[in-house]
Amino acid sequence: MPIRKAEAEWHGKVTDGNGHMKFGSGAFDGPYSFQSRMADGAGTNPEELLAAAHAGCFSMALSAQLTQAGLTPTRIHTSAGVHLDKVGDGWTIATVDLVTEGEVPGIDQQAFQQHAETAKKNCPVSKLFAGAEITLKATLTAS
Repeated sequence: MPIRKAEAEWHGKVTDGNGHMKFGSGAFDGPYSFQSRMADGAGTNPEELLAAAHAGCFSMALSAQLTQAGLTPTRIHTSAGVHLDKVGDGWTIATVDLVTEGEVPGIDQQAFQQHAETAKKNCPVSKLFAGAEITLKATLTAS
């Protein structure tokens, strides 16, 4: 498997400096700052990128679970919320909220929930977040 790469550079003090992140693939290249991380400033932040990674990884893991069960998902849409929390003198990611919605012919809500729980457990990004609580809300919609 290829090694996926990204890079970041920061200039100045944390509160008034600025930085730039880019993916090795060229798919993203943009700014980040204290304001984009701790408030609603322009640019991205590490937590937003982690949320995108988790949503994408989980959606693919759920598709794999369903496919292995002989089902063909029409659509899986997942959002992820990464919580950056102050703990003592530092910061931590203590919680990640996954909300997924799937259109999958031939399955009921209970089976969909079970496949979603297995995908959450086996998704490589979920494993990376092993120290955090990962919540999951899975909803099956009509195809």
